[in-house]
Amino acid sequence: MTRGMFVSIDGPSGAGKSTTIKALYDELAGRGIDVHRTVEPTTSDVGRFVSAHFAHIRGHALACLVAADRYEHAEHEIEPRLTAGQMVITDRYVASTLVMQQLDGVPLPFLLALNAHVLMPDLAVILTADPGLIAERIAARGPHNRFHRDPTAPGREVALYEEATRALRSAGVPVLVVDNGSVTPTEVAAAIADAIPDPSVASTAPPPPTNPQEP
Repeated sequence: MTRGMFVSIDGPSGAGKSTTIKALYDELAGRGIDVHRTVEPTTSDVGRFVSAHFAHIRGHALACLVAADRYEHAEHEIEPRLTAGQMVITDRYVASTLVMQQLDGVPLPFLLALNAHVLMPDLAVILTADPGLIAERIAARGPHNRFHRDPTAPGREVALYEEATRALRSAGVPVLVVDNGSVTPTEVAAAIADAIPDPSVASTAPPPPTNPQEP
């Protein structure tokens, strides 16, 4: 049986992750691909604890909890699905940690070391958009977490996702950056589906380095 492919979708709050993931799921299913959709924080005991206490636990402690949820996620949900031949797409993964936990004051080297042994995706998709548009979308739907109350957060997130892209690429992870500000979800989904690597090279990317080099 051919091993399945693992795709992560990350990007700033308000960049359209949820809409894109639904469109991607529909696109892949329409191509006859057996696809499983998942999310972080997960619905495991650790994931539910992270979700319930996100507003109160911060910094290094939160980063450790998020990483613990990810390791459990990879071992108990992602890896078995890949082994069974399914494609797995996750809403948030390592790139989100490299951004959100830095916003929370945790240095990048600590985050890279913390995630050094986690399963890497076969394709990491980074959605982006103009910070002004992201701010408008957040204002329209209302804040979902404490970061959304910071008016500088959209611009900082976009910049940190650029840094996360460089870190993942330096680790050998294929990264697709998509500007989600002026295209339809269907167009974005088709572009992502077309960029997914051949299943013969699945889930072999090394973990991120502790000191990524700038390109």
